[in-house]
Amino acid sequence: MNNIKGHIDWLILLPIVALMLFSISFVYSASAPIAQYRFGDPEFFFVSHTFRVMAGLVVMLLFAKINYHVWQRISKPMIVIGIILLVVVLFAGTSVKGASRWLNLGPLSFQPSEFAKFALVIHFAALLSIKQKVIKELERGFLPFVLWAGLICLLIGLQPNFSTMFVIFIIAIAMMFIGNINLLHLGGVFITALVSIGFYLVSAEYRLKRLTAFFGSGEPGVNDAVNYQGNQSLIALGNGGLFGVGAGQSRQSHLFLPESYGDFIFAIIGEEYGLIGLLGIIAIFAIVFWRGMLIAKKAPDNFGYFLAVGILITFATYLLVNAGVNSGLLPTTGVPMPFVSYGGTAVLIYSAAIGILLNISSHAGVYPKQEMREEDKPIESDKVSDEVKQTSLF
Repeated sequence: MNNIKGHIDWLILLPIVALMLFSISFVYSASAPIAQYRFGDPEFFFVSHTFRVMAGLVVMLLFAKINYHVWQRISKPMIVIGIILLVVVLFAGTSVKGASRWLNLGPLSFQPSEFAKFALVIHFAALLSIKQKVIKELERGFLPFVLWAGLICLLIGLQPNFSTMFVIFIIAIAMMFIGNINLLHLGGVFITALVSIGFYLVSAEYRLKRLTAFFGSGEPGVNDAVNYQGNQSLIALGNGGLFGVGAGQSRQSHLFLPESYGDFIFAIIGEEYGLIGLLGIIAIFAIVFWRGMLIAKKAPDNFGYFLAVGILITFATYLLVNAGVNSGLLPTTGVPMPFVSYGGTAVLIYSAAIGILLNISSHAGVYPKQEMREEDKPIESDKVSDEVKQTSLF
């Protein structure tokens, strides 16, 4: 047996670890004033986030040790569990601002949509890896993807949680496109989904007001109120300029910008560290995406390829939407910055996803050179086909 051993990609591990550790400082600076106001303790969110980051690092290293083919075998039970949890949260979830998105598990809370999102990515990768010969067919090659994605999006939309539903829709469409699904089938579901999303947007007054205010077609006074978060975010970015006002010197975090430590932490970083700081954050993600694309290209089988691509698409979508909202290019919506924003379930799920990506990197270029134990062999062991590579965005 060839004793060649794979190694994890340090150019993914180290940037992500650095980003997570930097996020502790970012969250503390962005949350201290509001934590003092709400709880009388400026370190309330800082302590919680630090604990979650440490837990996330442990999860990342653990998942990096698990052979990624395991997820191929349990992808269907995972997505079924995700759907069950989404149903449960509708009836037994904790309601916050009229939305039921969290399940309380004693001292801990859990957001099922985060689990369901990555369960969908894993199951899509598993389906794409074994359906390439029938991928152009409607019944066997297309409908299974639409049914899984449609059910998850519907349940998340009922919470209601439009932002997560929309991001999952984008991820699903992108993975199907890269998976070489029939473009006529894909175009049909894309148009149908857009029409459905349009009806969903106008079905609630607050969503309609947010949309009309973004396009400047509502009442000026109302627009200012609806666009309050977006306007405060732009003020923060304007304050920061090129080099920022300095660490811990943000003015917008002093109760001016809601969710300053969550969905709008990108703006606070821009205020304190300026455009240079934001470009640094983007550069870190760029390194991760670059290395991730190389890992996908070198993946030893279809499942590894599609799983790596799906993970990268997820992070890229969240990054672009969050940055777009913070900079006023997109309507205000609640989408966190991966590995940077304050969070619980998301931090752990994202860390697990990076761990899986690292495990794929440790196998890239090794199989089939070395023998594999039977339980480690992929269900579909062929190399990524030329047809798949030609349709890939990467």
